[in-house]
Amino acid sequence: MGHHHNHDHSKDMPSNRLGWAFVLNFVFTIIEFIGGFLTNSTAILADAVHDLGDSLSLGLAWILNKLGKKQANQHFTYGYKRLNLAGAFINAVVLIAGSAWVLVEAIPRLWNPQMPIADGMIALAVVGITVNGFAAYKLSEGKTLNERVINWHLLEDVLGWVTVLIVGIVLLFVDWPILDPLLSIGFTLFILVNVLRNLWATLKLFIQATPDKETYRQVADTLLELPHVADLHHLHFWSLDGEEHVLTVHLVLTKNLDIEARSDLKQRIDNVLAPYALSHTTVELEDPDEACRDN
Repeated sequence: MGHHHNHDHSKDMPSNRLGWAFVLNFVFTIIEFIGGFLTNSTAILADAVHDLGDSLSLGLAWILNKLGKKQANQHFTYGYKRLNLAGAFINAVVLIAGSAWVLVEAIPRLWNPQMPIADGMIALAVVGITVNGFAAYKLSEGKTLNERVINWHLLEDVLGWVTVLIVGIVLLFVDWPILDPLLSIGFTLFILVNVLRNLWATLKLFIQATPDKETYRQVADTLLELPHVADLHHLHFWSLDGEEHVLTVHLVLTKNLDIEARSDLKQRIDNVLAPYALSHTTVELEDPDEACRDN
């Protein structure tokens, strides 16, 4: 027996959020490169390169999100939703590589700090916090893994610009250029830990791990409480993209049921599974003396 539940998740919202974030980030990256050259600040130029990587990741996520809405076909029977996972994975890898590059650039400056132009740093920091903060706010409404990973990109940029602003203000009054690499390293390590956590979550979905062990147990217990259900096996619970989940299970019946009783049981199964908002469910009913063909 198979069920397919269609839900309106405001389908264009993730795409719109990613589109806004991409445009804002790309335009600001160009401004940042120009500002970096004008202020002769290698720190800002380094952040511009990082932002360029973010823009490429956002563009990729935007494209993958649009592809993810294509309907299922004979080649991709579940549709293209898992492309969002690919986007989340690529974005996490890009951010990890970018963070590593920032660390490689910042650590040597601990021994050879360079005095940047504080006025230019402050001006660019205010614009950077505004642009990236707005983009991060828009994406914070998203629930997909893709949006969460991208949001860490933008959050890293916001924290980076807060760092630049603080350093710029301090450097107006004291000659402590070492503050720039110290704060950059601290923020980068903080973001890196969170991105690695998201990357692990993405990898688990790639290998079809259960998205939530507690839900898995609840579904099993709920199904076993149904009338005429003696046992269950081959309960598989996995996720297409971190948001839309799939469930398949074999239910062993206590006795052979007539057509009316089977129909009633199917309706009960539908009712008890409804609260879990599963995108795809496949439930097979097995008679007591029937051998499972998947064993």
